[in-house]
Amino acid sequence: MKTIQIEPIGNVISEIRNQRDERWGEIVAEIRLDETRFEPVALNGLHEFSHVEILFQFDQLPESEEETKARHPRENPSWPKVGIFAQRGRKRPNRIGATICEIVSVEGLSLHVHGLDAFNGSPVLDIKPVMAEFLPESKNVRQPRWAKELMSTYF
Repeated sequence: MKTIQIEPIGNVISEIRNQRDERWGEIVAEIRLDETRFEPVALNGLHEFSHVEILFQFDQLPESEEETKARHPRENPSWPKVGIFAQRGRKRPNRIGATICEIVSVEGLSLHVHGLDAFNGSPVLDIKPVMAEFLPESKNVRQPRWAKELMSTYF
């Protein structure tokens, strides 16, 4: 396969500095764009959206801990062993996270959001506005029971 390189567009600034698996809903994090690459106009118009999707890297996880096979989500044996691509854990290939967050404010090179499950200093790879047309109707979303249990305390 071809190797790709991605340069972060900015970093996460958050009170969360180490591993955490739940209670992200009240966290307000800042995404600060790289001032050597961007000007505040890069965020123009974003305030008109209610939500953004943030792509970031779980950079604090050593590459040696990446999972490529199947495992119990959160190492919980009461949940079934499923492939890494059937879960959203941080121990994934390329260590890329994606979270839809509520926009709190946009100021200069900073975007403040609710519910970003990234640690302080995490590299931000991209920011995308959430558009309703890209989301499935909630009645069409299907997931296993273990995923609902896992997410019950996540946000």
